[in-house]
Amino acid sequence: MKNSSKKENILVVDDSPDTLEVLQRNLELKRYQVFTAPGAIEAIKILESTPMDLVITDLKMPEVDGLSLVRHIQENFKDTEVMMITGYPSIEGAIEAVKSGAEEYLAKPFTDEELLSAVKNALDKLRVRKAAQKKIRKLPSIRHGLIGESKAMHKVLSAIKKAASSSATILITGESGTGKELVARAIHYNSPRTSAPFVPINCGGIPETLLESELFGYVKGAFTGAAASRAGFFQTAEGGTIFLDEISETGLSMQVKLLRVLQDKEVFMVGERHPQKVDVRIIAATNKDLLSLVKKGVFREDLYYRLNVITIDIPPLREREEDILLLVQHFAIKFAKEFGKPKPRFSENALQVLKSYNWPGNARELENIIQRLVIMSEEDIIDVPDLPPLMRFSALRGVGPNRTLAAVEAGYILSVLASVGNNKTKAAEILGIDRKTLREKLKKIDMPSSSL
Repeated sequence: MKNSSKKENILVVDDSPDTLEVLQRNLELKRYQVFTAPGAIEAIKILESTPMDLVITDLKMPEVDGLSLVRHIQENFKDTEVMMITGYPSIEGAIEAVKSGAEEYLAKPFTDEELLSAVKNALDKLRVRKAAQKKIRKLPSIRHGLIGESKAMHKVLSAIKKAASSSATILITGESGTGKELVARAIHYNSPRTSAPFVPINCGGIPETLLESELFGYVKGAFTGAAASRAGFFQTAEGGTIFLDEISETGLSMQVKLLRVLQDKEVFMVGERHPQKVDVRIIAATNKDLLSLVKKGVFREDLYYRLNVITIDIPPLREREEDILLLVQHFAIKFAKEFGKPKPRFSENALQVLKSYNWPGNARELENIIQRLVIMSEEDIIDVPDLPPLMRFSALRGVGPNRTLAAVEAGYILSVLASVGNNKTKAAEILGIDRKTLREKLKKIDMPSSSL
C-alpha cells in the first residue's frame, strides 16, 4: 500500500498486481490518497479501519467476487461510493452492479481519461449525497412556526417582522397550503397585541346567511332562535387580531359591512341600532387574485385598497426547493413522535423525488404525505416505491392522445385529491372551483362526495 498527500480516500481492489499498480499510479497523479487490496477480504479489513470515499473493485475475483463486495459496502458503509471495473462486460453485469449499489461501471480496457472521469462522477455523487444527508440531519430552524432557509422564506420572515411592529391592515396572498394562517399568527404573536386573542375565521366555511351574525354578534330577538344576545368574533378578538381567511368568498353585502369596520372601527350587532367600537387588527388572506375579482365586479375596489395596506405574498413550495428537505425532516420527527414510531430515514432517491415534485398542494400536501408515510411504513427507510403513485415515474403517464377530455380531467382531479389527503374542500381550492362543482364532477367519475 502506498499513500500520497490526502484528498479523497480511494481503495482499489483487484487480483491483478499490474492493474493495481496502473490504477494507483494514475490516481495518485491526481493527488488522491490511494489504498490497494488484492481481494474482497483484504478490502473489507481496510474498510473497517480506514474510512473510504470510493472503492474501485474488479468484478471477477477469487473467493469473494466484486458484486458481493459491492453489496457489503452498500449495507455497511453508507458514506462510501463504489465503482465496478471488469474485463468481462455485459449488460447483465452492468445491471447487477448498479442494483447492488455501484455508482459507475467501467469495462476494460479503458483509457486514463475514462477512468478519471468515472472517478470524478462517483465522487461528485458522493458530495451531493453527503450534502443532502447533512441538510436532512440538520434540525430545521423554526421561527413563528415557519420553517425555511430559502431566500424566499427569509423575505417572508423579514416582512413579518416589519408588519408586526405596525398596526396596519395586512393582506396575505398565496396558494392553498402555503401557510397563510401561520404567517398571520406569527404577525400577531410578535406584535404588541400578543397577549390579546388571535381569532381565525374561515370566511368560505361559514354560510353567507350566517356570516354577519358570526362576525358581529346578535341581540336577543334579532331573529328566530336568538333567545339571548351573543357576541361575535370581532368582540371576541377585542384588543387582538382577527384573521379573515378566504376573504374573497364573502359576498358584496358583507364586504360593505367589513369596509365600515375598517373605516370606523365599529360593528353593528344583528338587531342592534347602535354601533359598538372595537379595537381589532384585521389580517385577511386569499389564494385568489383580488384585483381580477375587482375587475369582474365580485369584489369591492374600496375594500381591496383598505385591505391591501401591507401585502405579504407567500411563495409556493415549488419555488422553495431548498426548504423541502427541512420540511420533510420536521414532519417526520413530528409524526414519529405523535404516533410513537421511530423517525423514518429517506433514501437518496426518495429525497430527490420529493425535491423535484411540483407540490400543487404546497406544504400542506407535503405534511399529509409524510404523515401517511410514517403511519404506513413498515421499514426503517422510505424509498421511492413507498411514495404516492403520482410522484413515481410511470411509462404510461401522459400516454394516450386518444384519451377523452373527460378522462384527462378526471385523472387530474384524482391526482389533486391524492395530493391533499382526499380533503375535498382543499382540492376545490386548488382546482379553482367551488365545492358544489367538485361534487358534481366526482359523481361523474363515480367518486364519493359525502365529505365535501
